[in-house]
Amino acid sequence: MLQLYNSLHKRKQAFTPIEANKIRMYVCGMTVYDYCHLGHARVMVVFDMVYRYLQAAGYAVTYVRNITDIDDKIIARAHENGEAFSALTQRFIAAMHEDEDALGVLRPSAEPRATQTIPEMIAMISTLIEKGYAYAGANGDVYYAVAKFDGYGKLSGRKLDDLRAGERIAVDEVKNDPLDFVLWKAAKPEEPAWDSPWGRGRPGWHIECSAMSQKLLGDRFDIHGGGHDLQFPHHENEIAQSEACIGHQSVNYWMHNGFVRINDEKMSKSLGNFFTIREVLRHYKAEEVRYFILNSHYRSPLNYGSEPLDTARAALTRLYNALRGLAPSTAPVDSEQEQRFRRAMDDDFNTPEAIAILFELAREINRLRQEGAAAQAAEQGALLQRLAGILGLLATDPEDWFKGEAGDGGLTDAAIEALIAERAAARTNKDWARCDGIRDQLKAQGIVLEDAAGGTSWRRA
Repeated sequence: MLQLYNSLHKRKQAFTPIEANKIRMYVCGMTVYDYCHLGHARVMVVFDMVYRYLQAAGYAVTYVRNITDIDDKIIARAHENGEAFSALTQRFIAAMHEDEDALGVLRPSAEPRATQTIPEMIAMISTLIEKGYAYAGANGDVYYAVAKFDGYGKLSGRKLDDLRAGERIAVDEVKNDPLDFVLWKAAKPEEPAWDSPWGRGRPGWHIECSAMSQKLLGDRFDIHGGGHDLQFPHHENEIAQSEACIGHQSVNYWMHNGFVRINDEKMSKSLGNFFTIREVLRHYKAEEVRYFILNSHYRSPLNYGSEPLDTARAALTRLYNALRGLAPSTAPVDSEQEQRFRRAMDDDFNTPEAIAILFELAREINRLRQEGAAAQAAEQGALLQRLAGILGLLATDPEDWFKGEAGDGGLTDAAIEALIAERAAARTNKDWARCDGIRDQLKAQGIVLEDAAGGTSWRRA
């Protein structure tokens, strides 16, 4: 049975869907004013892995991941660029999708945008005001009254008195409590705005996800996910809004992935120590980045650097090497390795353990090859690919993986093939000097030759 670590209860719990064989999952997505960085990549890949595994386990999954396409940062960046905010967000939504496609991330079932859900947000805010959980300030903003919600802090474990310690109300403050947060922001000159019962304005950040999740998944759904940094205040505020509005629990299981760190410091744009996905993909293949992310448990910190990415490259090379040259086959049904793989994944998505089982299969394939058991090796190869596919790995043809792409000034695939053909002719003519010279020439270009009975294959080092 699937066990999930529920951030709400701080422990693993047996997973029971609200509706048999169906799962509704919501994940907080990107604020689209710039290119996605590795922190975003972790959210993308982790919940893509969850989505893939739940489907492989036989569930019908509705996966919603929102897009925040209006907020202070978007407005500021569009103003800096001298362009409409909608043009800015559309450009970076397209860029986000390009990054996702490169990383092998499946598109969610739905990708609602904040600007397309304004009526639902206004309706939710109106309900909160009617129930006494929200109020309009003298400045035209609408605030959520945190003290009115008895369960505030149950996700993050924070208490209102502790949160208030050190807080102060500014002279011109219009909030009843310094912890109250904005639901609706009154329009400012030259800012995007929508009509509402409280005047023209735009939504606060927190209300977006409550409105979008309820609209698409109903007033109670199975899983809500996101980065650990969203646990407070964003997800805490979501709980307060949603549960005050509907009168009962809104989410059964809360999942949070760990931070990405640089030199043991959290990666973030505010610290200026972040790397965009595009920057990293200039030096590493997308599948190497994906492996790097999944080779750590999703809740643990992930330390970025060239060493772990080089390790990911070497590991994938070993796995692809096991698949190289295998005949087409079908995977064994309900094998012992598959059962162990599923047990690892059922243990709160223990991807490091699942990946270890892939390497066991690779070693088994290599052993069977040495023993001349080609058919059995091919069966194990099909199993390796099927299980790896659940993680979004080993999706490339092995030969294409080893050939890769020529760098600046490097030999093209066609040039390499031509030199290998010339070397084969030299071997036939017993021109060993030319044969060795071609091998050395290719080696100097980072091309590794592998001679076998069926001919010579090659890969880029």
